[in-house]
Amino acid sequence: MPGNNPDRLAKRIKLAGRVIGLCAVVFFLSIFVGEAIFEILAEDWEITAVSIEGILIGVLGLIALIGCILSWWRERLASILLISTAVGFGIHIAIFAERNYLLTWLIIGLPYLISGGLLYVSWQLSKEIA
Repeated sequence: MPGNNPDRLAKRIKLAGRVIGLCAVVFFLSIFVGEAIFEILAEDWEITAVSIEGILIGVLGLIALIGCILSWWRERLASILLISTAVGFGIHIAIFAERNYLLTWLIIGLPYLISGGLLYVSWQLSKEIA
């Protein structure tokens, strides 16, 4: 059947995972950079000490960016990195957020979980086809 091609399905799932992951990284970076610029402007261009929370968020964002870049060559590794990022954001939010834990994670962490899951499914399908 023309509409039942597993290779085509794997490619579409992989593309969806890449797009969702990239959108999540762009959204995260826009929030992260915007917050950093706001903090600098609020302090009259004086850079204050960076908190451990900020460093952890930056590291998680970097891991997500690396996962999105690797998704073009290594779907399995990218899926592991993106799912780990979602878990990391969940832990970070549970420790440092003051309220609305679930809503915050749904906005920040869930897209990485979905993207990583789609890339993993695509990798599994590609492995079965080969």
